[in-house]
Formats: sequence, structure tokens, C-alpha cells
Amino acid sequence: MSEPFLIGDAMTGGYGKGPDILHDCTIAVNPGEIAVIVGPNGAGKSTAMKATFGMLNVRSGAVRLGGEDITNLTPQQRVVKGMGFVPQTSNIFTSMTVEENLEMGAFIRTDDYSDTMEQIYGLFPILKDKRNQPAGELSGGQRQQVAVGRALMTQPKVLLLDEPTAGVSPIVMDELFDRIIEVSRTGLPILMVEQNAKQALEIADKGYVLVQGRNAHTGTGKELLADEEVRKSFLGG
Repeated sequence: MSEPFLIGDAMTGGYGKGPDILHDCTIAVNPGEIAVIVGPNGAGKSTAMKATFGMLNVRSGAVRLGGEDITNLTPQQRVVKGMGFVPQTSNIFTSMTVEENLEMGAFIRTDDYSDTMEQIYGLFPILKDKRNQPAGELSGGQRQQVAVGRALMTQPKVLLLDEPTAGVSPIVMDELFDRIIEVSRTGLPILMVEQNAKQALEIADKGYVLVQGRNAHTGTGKELLADEEVRKSFLGG
């Protein structure tokens, strides 16, 4: 069986010289898949994703992208290799227009990116309408669309989303999830950390439930939603 396209394999590590937060934790995603990481607060969900992006020390284990070991690369080097990352907070330039934010996403490209811009406007029509507005004037859900759009401007091979629906209304959450599904249908693998576990597992091809930085349950979204223990412990019954 071939290895997943992106894998954080048996990762143990933490921030700087601090204690380990992850313990032998494995997460992975393949092209065309949405993989979600869920679990209680403080379970190490965002830490696991940041580890795959190179934002903390992986003391043992490895991160591989397309079969290449990238464990020792910086986040910037990983972007060049094809990783797009959307942090939970401070993920847009509020004083710049929507279009300027998207242009900032193309910083590593030397080719004509106007086609990519049009694809993003096709995916997020509201951004096209507001392309000349300062991004700071947008609603929370629209800002998230800008942040995702900006990451897509690099034409990534894999997209990492850290709590994309944090702080938005249920209606906006559904809309963002619809857009995320659309992006994954282009074949782009998406790895996502999400507080709204039930809704995230409903759109997930693969789910990872973490507890205290360890893999507690792994399966398809449907399997985890049907698992009584997962439902009782993490999904409110």
C-alpha cells in the first residue's frame, strides 16, 4: 500500500524546549480527501497540524510530503514545496484590499497568476464583489474566505486549515464547509482542525480524534460518527 501524500508519522514533540505535547501521533491525508482532526480542548489538535507545517520541534517521528522527508524544513521551505497553511487568527492583512491580500498569496510565484485569481473569485463570488474593499471591513466568514483564497494563490499541493469556522455563525460555517468540499473536489488534499467536531466529521473522508496529544480514534468520518464511544465522549451523545 502506498504511503499517504502528506503524513506526520509517529510525531512526538512540543514547542521550543518545552514539554512534549504530541506523543507518537500520526495524521495523514491523500489527494481529494478531507481529513479532520478533532478532540477536546487542549488535546493537541492544532499542535499536530502545526507539527506537519514545521512550527514546532518534532523530536521523534517524521513528516513526509509526496514521499519526501521534510521534517527538517522551515515553514517557508514547506510552502515552496507545496504546503498552504491558514492559521486560525491574524490570517489576513486588514488594511489591504481583498485583491491585495490575494496577491500577497502569490509571493512565491513568478508566472502569471491571473487565472488562479479568477478561480478563487469563482469559488468565493463575494470576494469578487468586494475585491477593492479593505479586508478589515469584511465579516468573519468573508475574512476566512480571503484567508483560504490567499493560501490557494500559491497553488498548493496540500491545504492545512486551523479551525476555519472558529467564531462564525452556523450558517456561515455550513457555507465555509461547502466551499472546502468544492476545493477538495479539485483533488487538493485538505487537512483541517475543527472545534465543530460533528459537522466536520460529516464532511470528512478521514477523521483523527486526539486526546492528550495521542491518537485515540481513527477512521472514516462515517465510522467515527457511528462509534458510540466517540459520540458519547466527543460529540455530546
